[in-house]
Amino acid sequence: MLHTERYSIQKEIWPKSGKHILAQSDNESIIVYQAFNPSIGNYAIKNQRFGDGFSFSRMSWIKPGFLWMMYRSGWGTKPGQEIILAIRLKCSFFDDLLKQCVESIFHENSFSSYAEWERAVKKSSVRYQWDPDHAPSGSQVQRRAIQLGLRGKSLINYGKHEILEILDMSSFVSEQKQNISKDRFGELITPLETVYLPSDPEIAIRLGLD
Repeated sequence: MLHTERYSIQKEIWPKSGKHILAQSDNESIIVYQAFNPSIGNYAIKNQRFGDGFSFSRMSWIKPGFLWMMYRSGWGTKPGQEIILAIRLKCSFFDDLLKQCVESIFHENSFSSYAEWERAVKKSSVRYQWDPDHAPSGSQVQRRAIQLGLRGKSLINYGKHEILEILDMSSFVSEQKQNISKDRFGELITPLETVYLPSDPEIAIRLGLD
């Protein structure tokens, strides 16, 4: 399993606002999360790659932040998102995704024209977007969390070649879901996450990291 810590401790350390990549990482690797139905998820756990049932022809979104994934999957209770996977990637591959990603929505401060943004979207196989991060209860916080959408070559490389390890977090998620109520909030444990900075400072500037 991953390194973990009480949420109440981590909450006091994490940035309260701004755009940050919160993730569990070390010098070589970083964890991202996805949620799937049992067929896709169990195949990935057994084979340590994606295969049966996983669509390589559509965009697939990965999330470095555990609590964003918990919000999206309803702590593993939403249909088709019962199996929570922690997927370990090389930092070099993750940074490469960040280097080529294009924002999913046009913003004038990033591109000189809508047409220029459209050309960049068509050329890139990676999207990114900043969304409100979430507390364990699901309520929004001021901090923003990033997610990356992969398609085409990037998705194939991710799903078939670049994964170092796939961990089944489903039981952990089910156990910790019992601790998000007010009377048990102090017992809540989540994966240990810190602010992740890409190796290339230009990536941080382009993504608008705070």
